[in-house]
Amino acid sequence: MLKTVGQQFDDGRWFTASVERNRDPILAQLGRVLPEAGLVLEIASGTGQHIIHFANALPHLTWQPSDADAAFRRSVEAWIAKEAPANVRMPVDLDVLRLPWPVTQADAVLCINMIHVSPWAATQALLDGAKGILPTRGVLFFYGPYRRFGRHTAPSNAAFDEELRRTDPEWGLRDLEAVVELAGAAGFRLDDVVDMPSNNFSVVFRREG
Repeated sequence: MLKTVGQQFDDGRWFTASVERNRDPILAQLGRVLPEAGLVLEIASGTGQHIIHFANALPHLTWQPSDADAAFRRSVEAWIAKEAPANVRMPVDLDVLRLPWPVTQADAVLCINMIHVSPWAATQALLDGAKGILPTRGVLFFYGPYRRFGRHTAPSNAAFDEELRRTDPEWGLRDLEAVVELAGAAGFRLDDVVDMPSNNFSVVFRREG
């Protein structure tokens, strides 16, 4: 599993406390930038807590979870079984590096806390894949910790970065400016950067025509 998980319930659901802490701040930003209707694809859904919370709060949208990890897909399925939200589809096996993606069209793409626990090539692949399925001005939403202007934004982020790189030398906090440059080359325009709690950022891109 690429993401740290906390506890697993008997019904198969994974639960992580950090998701409970950040889900409402993220939701506030999603409510501001997502379309009035359509399909939202979440890349690397992890435990499934986020997408269930967002789907319950934004019922006018259809939500498509995905994850490359079968254990996380089972967790998402268990959350769907418990909460029974009518606007959440069953999770699909989606690895951004593996083409073609199983989802061929979406009105928005959401990716939370993935690009620092994957190789830089995964960020490139994510941008390329999102460009292929989003309409003009479609939203690509990233959330997570980043370096800014070549520096960490907090000592805790620097320590987290060191821990990630010890785990895998290809992981680590990315320079937001490098992500923006890569996104621009892939056909995305930076729309907004929002400071979030715990030294994280919400980063909103829109697909250019």
